[in-house]
Amino acid sequence: MISLPIDAVLPALRQALRARHEAVLEAPPGAGKTTRVPLALLDEPWLAGQRIVMLEPRRLAARAAAERLASELGEQVGETVGYRIRLDSKVGPNTRIEVVTEGILTRRLQADPALDGVGLLIFDEYHERSLDADLALALSLNGRELLRDEPPLKILLMSATLEGERLSRLLDDAPVVSSEGRMHPVTVQWGRPFQPGEFIEPRVVDCVLQALAEQSGSLLVFLPGQAEIRRVHQALQEAVGERPEILLCPLHGELDLNAQRAAIEPPAKGQRKVVLATNIAETSLTIDGVRVVIDAGLARVPRFDPGSGMTRLDTQRISRASATQRAGRAGRLEPGVCYRLWSEAQHEQLAAHGTAEILQADLAGLALQLARWGVTPEQLRWLDQPPSAAYAQSQDLLARLGAFKPASRDSLSAHGQAMAELPAHPRIAHLLLRGQDLGLSEMACNVAALLGERDIQRGGGADLHTRLALLSGESRVARGGQGGVQRARQLARQYRGLLRGKPGAPVADPDHSRWLGALLALAYPDRVAQQRREGAAEYRLANGRAALFAEVDTLMKQPWLVIADLGSRQGQREERIYMAAEFDPGLFDDVLAEQVETLDLLDWDEREQVLRAERQRKVGELVLSREALPGLNDEARARALLGLVRRKSLALLPWTPDLRQWQNRVALLRRLDLEKNAESEWPDLSDEALLARLEDWLQPYLGKVSRLSHFAQLDLSSILRNQLPWPLPQRLDEWAPQHLNVPSGSNICLDYSEIPPILAVRLQELFGLADTPRIAQGRQQVKLHLLSPARRPVQVTQDLANFWRTTYAEVKKDLKGRYPKHYWPDDPLVAEATARAKPRGT
Repeated sequence: MISLPIDAVLPALRQALRARHEAVLEAPPGAGKTTRVPLALLDEPWLAGQRIVMLEPRRLAARAAAERLASELGEQVGETVGYRIRLDSKVGPNTRIEVVTEGILTRRLQADPALDGVGLLIFDEYHERSLDADLALALSLNGRELLRDEPPLKILLMSATLEGERLSRLLDDAPVVSSEGRMHPVTVQWGRPFQPGEFIEPRVVDCVLQALAEQSGSLLVFLPGQAEIRRVHQALQEAVGERPEILLCPLHGELDLNAQRAAIEPPAKGQRKVVLATNIAETSLTIDGVRVVIDAGLARVPRFDPGSGMTRLDTQRISRASATQRAGRAGRLEPGVCYRLWSEAQHEQLAAHGTAEILQADLAGLALQLARWGVTPEQLRWLDQPPSAAYAQSQDLLARLGAFKPASRDSLSAHGQAMAELPAHPRIAHLLLRGQDLGLSEMACNVAALLGERDIQRGGGADLHTRLALLSGESRVARGGQGGVQRARQLARQYRGLLRGKPGAPVADPDHSRWLGALLALAYPDRVAQQRREGAAEYRLANGRAALFAEVDTLMKQPWLVIADLGSRQGQREERIYMAAEFDPGLFDDVLAEQVETLDLLDWDEREQVLRAERQRKVGELVLSREALPGLNDEARARALLGLVRRKSLALLPWTPDLRQWQNRVALLRRLDLEKNAESEWPDLSDEALLARLEDWLQPYLGKVSRLSHFAQLDLSSILRNQLPWPLPQRLDEWAPQHLNVPSGSNICLDYSEIPPILAVRLQELFGLADTPRIAQGRQQVKLHLLSPARRPVQVTQDLANFWRTTYAEVKKDLKGRYPKHYWPDDPLVAEATARAKPRGT
């Protein structure tokens, strides 16, 4: 048996699991942990003949791991080692090691929370932090705590990144076993910086051709997705198609088994492979013969958008940890080379690690499984807690799909229980069950299969009917599309095998084309869409978003659609429609009646500027019908008017400058009160406080308001002044007066728009006044704006005494030069104040 780096730490791992029921194994990609660890632990005494279940994040990786483990034993898959993945399984009565995908384990836990007969759970590649892995681990820990004593259920987390301490804390300070791996030197060659909007395919092709000329061995090329793989593959076929020693091998999860094996297995003698892979080859798979890695530095990641309630695939830069793992693939067998198509400076700006899926994913499936388990997220242990906002939004969706009992968010209905038992997203599960109730099982299973796989049709429009024709064999499958169609047919057969029971009330016309739209609306009630205008490309969805066809499509003849697949690039306002079907809104009268909400609305018509009362039938944000309500309920009428005031702010009301000054005077006395006391006798009449309690002070006066112009007729001054109880109005005039008498005898208006209030007065009217005037029983100085005879500012001060003492002499010189006919005494404190040019008698 070939020695692998992991072999050196296997004794320590055995010892750790003998001493504890949990452990963490850190080992870099290629160390051999997937191949060696399950076999090394198979005969441990504590396992006592029980099975080992090992989780892999992808179907391709699970099947490849099972085949390698079986080959190490010299057996076929299905004997000691087997696997269970979606649409395929190979296990036998003597199987001791089962390699499964994470969703398989979750459903197994729901059926058997104690996992009887399983002695060890291995979470392989846990650093990838898939949502299913986090959920399966949380349920495993909870089920073990509640239901397992002896024999124990041991848990092993295997990770390729150095987060062992954090994983250890999650498992009650479990021991961490680390393997250094065995890595040959990898030379990194940096590219030029990527430019925004630049297409990566030409640079990738140029780099592949360069590497083929400069280096020996096979190449592993990391690309973000299937579209890029397809374009690069086509370009390379044109460039090296005449060279039989070069094998071009795409590698992604949608390929058939033979194509996947061709990419993974070592090339024949004298041949070189160019493997074009997604990040599936980053850690989960070992590809023999590779000594050159070309990394585009991108990955396609599902990201849930809470604003739209939809998940989109975003192409984003990888983390530094991912870049390190990808480069390491070049140094497994001998010194290698990694071509990075970005600059060293850009590399330093990358995030250290990727983001866990649980922090950015659609949590509807997780919420359904937790409700089935009977817990809330807070009752389980997580490495990262599910975000509360996304979780609440997922519960809202489940409620719309009828998954909960009435008035409950933690107890599943019979329908919700049936949804949770189906291996599908809650939307798809709801479609299948309701489709069966309607006697549309055949179509429902076909539609569910199409929605659960990648689009089986390239080009040819968005109409989902054309995909159903491919699935049924009515239309020919395009070259290269047979694999996708075959998988969809297999998935449809699986769904048909899972549906049990008889239809509830079969429809009378099951072959009618409108039922496709009905089934889609069951899965995506938020994506029912109405055309904005006849024949246009743009539609408005029930969730309030906009969506449009990027190209002319036959479905643009339809006024209503249900959109099954849509997406957008970052920065785009509208979603692009990729797959949809026509929709008959008449279905809302019967089959889809539960999606319709009837509301009696009294609201402001912005266009007509009047109050309208109407009964609306709505599906989300789409209005199906309107009916005028003749009678206006006073309470509802008042609520609508107050809502208008809140939307438009208090500026809608007839304020005057004097009334704003009054409001500010009250605010000043309230502030001074609160500086010394916990409470104030002066009410809070700020705009914020008034808006918060419109019902108390404004509603009683709205009886005759029905048009916008009527607001101007309100006696707002009296309405607000009534908010001051006696004797506060009298104190207001005494403590925060509107005017102040100055030494000249003038009665000067105070401006309360600022704090402190402003007294703007000509300088010579203050002669003889030693100190700054005060209001509010001496608690508040005013701010003096000292003016020239022409009422232009010459000085701003809150310290009049200091002004006379230090600044007046300079100001006097300037004013005397500009206003020589006016009186400018040398000693202003003994001079007579005047509102004239000179005092009388001088």
